[in-house]
Amino acid sequence: MSVKEGLDVLAIGDFAWDVLIHTGAPLAPGGDTFGRVELQPGGSAANVAVWARRCGARSGFVGKVGRDRFGELARENLEEEGVEFYLSETSSRPTGVVAVWVDHSGQRSMVSGQGADFLLTEADLPAELESARHLHLTGWSLFTDPPRRAALAAARRARAAGMSISLDPASFQLIEETDPAAFVRMTARLEPTVIFPNFDEGRVLTGKEEPEEIARRLSELYPKAVIALKLDAKGALVGRSGKYDYVPPTPDQATDATGAGDAFAGAFLARWLRGDGLRRAAEFAVVVSGWVVSRRGARPPLDERMQEHCRVS
Repeated sequence: MSVKEGLDVLAIGDFAWDVLIHTGAPLAPGGDTFGRVELQPGGSAANVAVWARRCGARSGFVGKVGRDRFGELARENLEEEGVEFYLSETSSRPTGVVAVWVDHSGQRSMVSGQGADFLLTEADLPAELESARHLHLTGWSLFTDPPRRAALAAARRARAAGMSISLDPASFQLIEETDPAAFVRMTARLEPTVIFPNFDEGRVLTGKEEPEEIARRLSELYPKAVIALKLDAKGALVGRSGKYDYVPPTPDQATDATGAGDAFAGAFLARWLRGDGLRRAAEFAVVVSGWVVSRRGARPPLDERMQEHCRVS
């Protein structure tokens, strides 16, 4: 498989189907609860590729799916979204599925099965990966091996080719379990150009509690990186080398936080790679992620408001 010439963003990692469970009240242990259950496309890396494409970038996705109907649906979904895809297949595990319970406040809790995406190897990486301008990785590809070696090999190739690299740490719980210092050592060697932690991930990585202190410490740990610190309902902090801009949130009402951080990353990369400044790219991304939070799923169909935002902003 060869990467198509001219891709702006190539995301490597997970495609999974999200089983979204929305309830207006806490679950009743041992009992029954009425709610809404939906199947939606997801996976952090795939979400970033889709949102980068929706926001005007030419994007691609590299991953692994099962030799099953969900794998076929993954191909159909990426094709519909206009994302170039490089998917390997396996019969050893099914395509990834994640159960996502969303409570009345919009916060989500997830149970992730280790599906086919966790079997990605170096042999699955496309030839001429270096044809893309930018490589995006998520922490989900780094916590276990495989797919860790594949992700690290892709990053080494990207760095050698002079590509920019972004990283989303993905899970503060798994960072804590694997040792924050070890995670920093591994990822700092990748020399990322942009990192996209949320507040909890930033707190665990740095030991700091205030957003600007977190950003400053992250700049020390990743001296070549733009820090794009996602603050959920409080907006974002973006900058580098000790100079950071605060970007306020939108007034959108939280319904479902699933995939909002991925939407932020994809939207930010789309605008930053086309030449927008850091603050302008972050302002654009905050609007996109705020819109996602007010709807169900990581990739809701674009309405007129979001189509206009992606087209003219």
